[in-house]
Amino acid sequence: MIYVDLHEKQPRRLSFYLAMEEFVARYMNVSEDCFFMWQVEPSVIFGRNQVAENEVNIPYCREHGIQMYRRKSGGGCVYADMSNVMLSYITNDENVDVTFTRYLSMFAEALQRLGIDAQKNDHNDIMIGDKKVSGNAIYHLPGKNIAHGTLLYDTDMENMLQAITPSRQKLDKHGVESVRQRICLLKDYTDIPFAEIRKQLREMLCDTVYSMTAEDVKIVEEIEKEYLSEDFIKIPLS
Repeated sequence: MIYVDLHEKQPRRLSFYLAMEEFVARYMNVSEDCFFMWQVEPSVIFGRNQVAENEVNIPYCREHGIQMYRRKSGGGCVYADMSNVMLSYITNDENVDVTFTRYLSMFAEALQRLGIDAQKNDHNDIMIGDKKVSGNAIYHLPGKNIAHGTLLYDTDMENMLQAITPSRQKLDKHGVESVRQRICLLKDYTDIPFAEIRKQLREMLCDTVYSMTAEDVKIVEEIEKEYLSEDFIKIPLS
């Protein structure tokens, strides 16, 4: 599998990485599967069919500088920050079920090789015991599938709970501990540092590298404009 390397030390907006997935799918004419990992400053990302104000605590996000984005895949709203890592997998296989099974199995097995007892379930999650460590979604393009998801190493739990409206309701009703009982953090299951986990995942999964060029980045930035448009995001102005 090819690792698509951006070679930038500072994180981009979440919208850039969604556009980068499309760039890989639409413009990289390769027969092999492609993969990359990315991190972002505090952000929420909601699914293509979700109504933003029903899923996101918009006033809280604005007050705390949490950026808000819509993706083209389905699924629920998630919170991301620099303490977890996002996964992007692009394949030529058009069968959604086959892609999801391969993607989830691949990452669960990689975590197992790191000594973490991770298993995929039937809801497109990766679990450790009965707790979710990775939620995932898929986006289909002609001739391609893009699977992407979260991998929780650590996170700002307060932001996670407050920024996403359903989680805010759960917080009010059940308290923080009830949410912690449903999700888990890799740091609680391994002594391997976060940077080393990312490094080993890359080495286990990929055997070649494609380095993004300046021209590639310009194309990605053009694709990104759709993700940043008000018509696409559909977040109330006030």
